[in-house]
Amino acid sequence: MTAHAPSFHEAAQSFAEGKDTPRAFLERCLETIAVREPVVRAWVVMNEAGAREAADASTQRWRDGRPLSSIDGMPLGIKDLLETRDMPTQMGCPAYRGNFPKRDNAAVWALRQAGAVVLGKTVTTELGGAHPGPTTNPFDPRRTPGGSSSGSAAAVGAGMVPAALGTQVGGSVIRPASYCGNVALKPTQGGINRGERQATSMSTTGIHAGCIADMWQVAIEITRRAGGDPGRPGLFGPPTPPAARRPAVLGVMETEGWGALDDASKAAFEQVIANLRAAGVTVLRRADHPVLEAFEASLVGVQAMTSAITGWENHWLFRNLVAQDPEAISARSRAVLAMAERMTPEDYRMRLLQREELRLRHAVLAPIVDAVIAPASPGPAPPWAGDAPGRPLVARPTGDAVFNTPSSGIGAPAVTIPLTTVGGMPVGIQVMAQVNMDAQATAIARWMLETLPPVAA
Repeated sequence: MTAHAPSFHEAAQSFAEGKDTPRAFLERCLETIAVREPVVRAWVVMNEAGAREAADASTQRWRDGRPLSSIDGMPLGIKDLLETRDMPTQMGCPAYRGNFPKRDNAAVWALRQAGAVVLGKTVTTELGGAHPGPTTNPFDPRRTPGGSSSGSAAAVGAGMVPAALGTQVGGSVIRPASYCGNVALKPTQGGINRGERQATSMSTTGIHAGCIADMWQVAIEITRRAGGDPGRPGLFGPPTPPAARRPAVLGVMETEGWGALDDASKAAFEQVIANLRAAGVTVLRRADHPVLEAFEASLVGVQAMTSAITGWENHWLFRNLVAQDPEAISARSRAVLAMAERMTPEDYRMRLLQREELRLRHAVLAPIVDAVIAPASPGPAPPWAGDAPGRPLVARPTGDAVFNTPSSGIGAPAVTIPLTTVGGMPVGIQVMAQVNMDAQATAIARWMLETLPPVAA
């Protein structure tokens, strides 16, 4: 499902040989944007003049044999929650309309230092929450692209850019990547420096891309310059994409979403398991090992846990916005605020204890499985036509994060790959490894993508 996305990794070989240039690559991206953006609506604002200037400078560095990095000249989208010195940061929220701090997020700064071309800001749901923006799914405009990294996922899925930055608190990188046919890395918590976005304990900067090589290079080039969050060691791994690695043992992570998974998506996932076993991989289910069963038991209520923790940590921001203007945020965001206002510090402490137990249950899987696998979303992207006037708000307009909240709560790395299609729509498979084992998750995901046949249901 990623053949549509332009591979910068492949193009860079031609840059070095003088057969192509970063400026020409950028112009091809802009041509695709011109064709697809009127329907996909992935971008909030673009800086085409600045991008062309940066691409020309990169072209000269490649001609001189002195590129700043392996991603020198790569056009990228930046989720509109992250600050950029040359474009406003409006967070998908009317309260921030026109907000222009004129400074770079840590990851954006690192990308510029590596020579990357910051092309524009991609659509986010309101404040990175559940209220959707205008972006449509690049495979079917009647469907959601997922959220909250809606524009980043759709821009890559539509072939507009080879990679884009997103962020995840619950499922905001992995789920939209699943819906849009991308590969994506949600790194170990704090693996990529979040810069100004340190307010919540589970927010993580991640990478959407069209191929594993571009995904890894963006992540590692950022971390080599900006490191991880304060108090965190940052992303571990080699300076080039980890080699494909066949795992010996994988565990299946069903989560609370398994029972509600549609039959076609379940059948596609079961076929992936059968293909893994045919390739010599031992795949364990929850009934096969008591530690896996205990881990599954600890996943009960995780979605509610992550929502409560994040709601509590965000509610001062939301409260201040509402105090300034009662209509500054959507009814969905006001409902999140109301939930948080009903919590007490003791409620928050209990949720943190629940999260710590989940992390311990996951850690003890380390000697048993190399990683766990699961669907990256509960089936293909659902239709989204907007809320009906006079009717209750749709509960999950950008899809259900039930398969994503475990990695967010644990703080573990997850990589999704577009290995299955259901009804012609992409549905990703995710690989979740132990904390700080991002390279291992990437190596296993790469092996699966390169070795296993795609599955259609």
